[in-house]
Amino acid sequence: MISAAAVKELREKTNAGMMDCKRALTEFDGDMEKAIEYLKEKGLAFAAKKADRVAAEGIVEAYIHGGGRIGVLVEVNCETDFVANTPEYKELCRDIALQIAASSPKFIKREEIPADTIESEREVLRAQALEEGKPEKIIEKIVEGKIDKYFKEVCLLEQPFIKDTDKTVQDLVTDKIAKMGENISIRRFARFQMGEGLTKKECNLADEVAAMKF
Repeated sequence: MISAAAVKELREKTNAGMMDCKRALTEFDGDMEKAIEYLKEKGLAFAAKKADRVAAEGIVEAYIHGGGRIGVLVEVNCETDFVANTPEYKELCRDIALQIAASSPKFIKREEIPADTIESEREVLRAQALEEGKPEKIIEKIVEGKIDKYFKEVCLLEQPFIKDTDKTVQDLVTDKIAKMGENISIRRFARFQMGEGLTKKECNLADEVAAMKF
């Protein structure tokens, strides 16, 4: 017999529906970890099916921090204006805007990064590895590992989510797709920081945002 407390715990951990949680726990005889993995895979499969559907509705979310010292605009698309107007969708857009303010991504996903930018980064990393005296036979492996880390730093979808660093922003979006039943995509964003690019001492405002309690 699956207890209501176990179903509630699984729902809190996965954001899946109550009946889906109960079915998953029943399927795996109450094994919480197996149920979580099953629901995660189910969510990913559902999101993949939705990925080709047109998402032309949504909202543009704005976030201003630090008395006007950091500003973010982000367009998040979904399929219907009904979903776009739900509190949960608006909360998602707000969270994404906060993420951009705190973590200062440069791109949404790695496919957007120009090839020459990636190659330039590789050359810098190769030079660093040689300067550190790393054996040539492992330099490429070191470089690829650091390039992967670079993607996770500059690509919004690959960054750890600031409210739950055990998941990425992509995981957050995928969870919402599974729960809301619509394709959701982050189309574009802009981040502004007061004085950015000017020749004066910069304040580390991103750290200030990241330190906020959400």
